[in-house]
Amino acid sequence: MLNRLVDRLEESLIAALMGAATVITFVAVALRYTTGAGISWAQELTIYLFIWMAKFGAAYGVRTGIHVGVDVLVRKLRDRWQRVAVVTGLSLGAFFTAVIAVLGTRFVLFIHDTGQVSPDLEWPMWVIYLAVPLGSALMCYRFLQVMLHYLRTGKLPGHHYAEGEVPE
Repeated sequence: MLNRLVDRLEESLIAALMGAATVITFVAVALRYTTGAGISWAQELTIYLFIWMAKFGAAYGVRTGIHVGVDVLVRKLRDRWQRVAVVTGLSLGAFFTAVIAVLGTRFVLFIHDTGQVSPDLEWPMWVIYLAVPLGSALMCYRFLQVMLHYLRTGKLPGHHYAEGEVPE
């Protein structure tokens, strides 16, 4: 139940960020062409929205099996070694994203203490950089979630719509 809630929140956040970036960009361009005056902060906000979307989108990609991965060599291994390679890869992914989450948190705390603000929006920069530790922590959780599922079932997530299979 908690996993489904986290899944829905993740998907809703990504959709909201994407929708907001699209609307802000459309309005800024429409105003620039109709009135000659744009929205000075629109580009900055759109960039920040895309940063947040990318961090949470990567976690979504791990969960659904659409995250970039190179498995050409892994697929050529025998079953036992293939299992070892997959678990090793997922473990390294979890470790790497955990390190980034910890270092990102330290960086956010440092930026918080400096009082830096963004140029146009004048938002605290620590709020913007918070995407790094939050997105990385969620991605670490997703790597661990996929690894546990793989250890239990021997299956990795993936989209196989051609065969009529719908991902969990």
